[in-house]
This record gives sequence, structure tokens and C-alpha cells, in this order.
Amino acid sequence: MDQQRKLLGRPQGGQVRPVSAVCAARRAGFTLVEAMIALAVFATLLAIGVPRMSDWLAANKAAAANQFYAEAFTLARAKALTHNSASRLVLSANTVSGQYDWRVDLCFPTPEAPCDADGTWSTLTNAVNREGAAGAGFTSVSGNADALPETSRMSVTIGPDEASAVYFTPLGWVDPRIAPRLTRIDLAPAAGAAATFRPASVVLTLAGVAAICDPDAAANDSRRCPE
Repeated sequence: MDQQRKLLGRPQGGQVRPVSAVCAARRAGFTLVEAMIALAVFATLLAIGVPRMSDWLAANKAAAANQFYAEAFTLARAKALTHNSASRLVLSANTVSGQYDWRVDLCFPTPEAPCDADGTWSTLTNAVNREGAAGAGFTSVSGNADALPETSRMSVTIGPDEASAVYFTPLGWVDPRIAPRLTRIDLAPAAGAAATFRPASVVLTLAGVAAICDPDAAANDSRRCPE
């Protein structure tokens, strides 16, 4: 027994100190005051960040709209060059956003049937092909404007003279024989809406080349749209 006492040494221990109510509450989680402060900070961040996020999204959508219409002009020209055919770009109203969908049609001209407004053009379901050529032919392609900002946020003006179509020759040039022809699309914040993005325009040259420009740039600025 004496040997066991020596091994164990002196008795260990002491008075157990009670855990305070404050420490217990901290281990359990936030206090009510801390939770209220956190909520107030979070609400302030939301009040500042949400409007800016909305403006940022609107600006990105506007930039995407510029590319949407520029790519439509570019694709119409590319189709004419690829197929050695006439092509045309046609705009039509979108029922969701109120902006303009686009469609690129093809036509293979013959001496008897030129590819004018009344020519034999492809549709999304009906294909056309060169006379005597093998194969099923080629249908139209289209772009949908559902995802563009609504008309209450962005104004899209087409012209001149509200023209909604432009025709390309097999060499990729704009066909000047068919008028009026679409050569410019202006995009700007809608009347009464916040100016969350800069106005921009998509212009088409007679050579069939589309470019995005700034209608409000200074006269000596290379980004300015041609008159």
C-alpha cells in the first residue's frame, strides 16, 4: 500500500470553478446584440451592392446586344461569300423582350429569277440550292432576342427609314438596288430608364463590313460613328 502511495504521489485536484453564463452563451453561438449588428451590416451591404449589381448586369446585357446585331450583319455577309449566293438579313419583333430577332436567308439568282425582295429565298424550314446542284440545299439561320434587355430598359432604333432588311451580293457587298436597306442599329437607354450603359450603334458599310461605334464620341475620336 505504501508503495502504491509513492507511485501515485500527492493527491491531485482542487476546487472546480463554475463556468460563467457569458462564456456558456458565447460557446452556444451569437448573442442577440451580435446577431442584430450582423443583420444591420448585411442590410447595408445589400442596399449598396444590389443597385450596382443591377447596373453592371444591364451594362453587360447592352454590350451583348451590340455583339448580337453586329454578328448578324457579319453572318449574313459570310453566308453570301461561303455559298456564292445572295443573302439577306431580316429583323422581326421578338414577343418576349420586344427587341428584334434576326434571320439570314439565302437565294441563288438566275437570269430568270433575280434575288430581289420577291425572289426565291430560303426559310427556317424550306431549303434552297443552286439550280442543278445535288443535295438538300440550305435553310435560313436565326438569332433570338429573348435574353436582350426589354424595351423598358433599352431602346433599339433601326434605319434609315425604319428599314428592317439588307441584301448582300455573292461578293459580300451590300446590294444597292434594293431599298430601303438596313445599315444602322442604334442602342441606348430607354426614355425614363436609368442610364446604366453608354449608347452604341452598329453600322454597316457598302462593302458589307459591320462595326460597333460610339454615336456620342468627339468628332476627332476614331470610335465615332460615320455620319
